[in-house]
Amino acid sequence: MMIDNLSKEQLEGIMEVLPVEFVFVDENDLVRYWNQHETRIMKIPNSIIGKPIQDHHPQRAVAKVKQIISDFKSGKKNVAKFWLDYKGRKYLSVYFSIRNKAGKYLGIIETVQDVTEIQQLEGEKRFPDYIEAEQRFPGY
Repeated sequence: MMIDNLSKEQLEGIMEVLPVEFVFVDENDLVRYWNQHETRIMKIPNSIIGKPIQDHHPQRAVAKVKQIISDFKSGKKNVAKFWLDYKGRKYLSVYFSIRNKAGKYLGIIETVQDVTEIQQLEGEKRFPDYIEAEQRFPGY
């Protein structure tokens, strides 16, 4: 398995640099991990580790979270997407069911990403533009 080729330090580095924050919830609905990205939207206290994911959501959202979990566990669905406007920014939240190769349910990854700039992209910017900018602005 390719993950065996990574050290814990490398894996943690990868998880922290991704431009998305995420929470891993195990098959028992308990929060097991979240990345500590410096631009986090969700301000999750360390005390949530080992506790039910429902404790991490506002009361008005708990029924929806429970439905998503139920649908994932039953295999009815594997992805749930929604987005919202918050403090002048657009956020995309996606839940993914995690399964092993045999299809056994292992839990959920809940992601949140600020997509404000992504929505504003126009045209295209190709990779060589990046190289030219690096040559003009070394260290930038």
